[in-house]
Amino acid sequence: MPNESSRLGSVCVYCGSSNDADPSYIADAHRIGESFAKAGLRLVYGGGGVGLMGAAARGAHAAGGKVLGVIPTFLRGREQPFDDVETVVVDNMHERKMMMYERSDAFVVLPGGIGTLEEIVELLSWRRLDLHQKPIVFHNPRGFWDPFFALIRHTIDEGLTPPSLANAWRAVEKAEDVTPALLSWDAQVASAGEPAELSQLT
Repeated sequence: MPNESSRLGSVCVYCGSSNDADPSYIADAHRIGESFAKAGLRLVYGGGGVGLMGAAARGAHAAGGKVLGVIPTFLRGREQPFDDVETVVVDNMHERKMMMYERSDAFVVLPGGIGTLEEIVELLSWRRLDLHQKPIVFHNPRGFWDPFFALIRHTIDEGLTPPSLANAWRAVEKAEDVTPALLSWDAQVASAGEPAELSQLT
């Protein structure tokens, strides 16, 4: 049942595109995609049909949800677009990331590799610069993201990152807790009053 009180419309998922990933991660991605559809949230993702990426899109689509994929031309062969959903083909990675950002009200990070790390570091950098206040939730099965969180904490302890960045995301271990964490965050922001947009990305 869609959550009528939520202001969230679209959620971007960053995740791995490898079919060699742990099967439990791929199954969780499918369940998370389903949960978005059931909550009335559109899934925005990298457009591929492989790995966790493809599983999330298939889960949302199978459950009747809306899905938007964004994929660069040069990755179409490697990441095999999921043609059953709306897919926009762009020229390069920069266009892909900006479109995914602009079309999304919140972000969910699933297990992934170097590409996922690039995306989330950029997103957190923009957050640190007060360029956005969009919710960010990590799916952290078996502590997958703990080393990343430790690295961010290390940069905070060394005085290189402001302590406030530690509050820029939430992490949940179970797939079924991802969407409730997003909706809970959204409800808290709504009750407190949404901050004014501080800047524009260029």
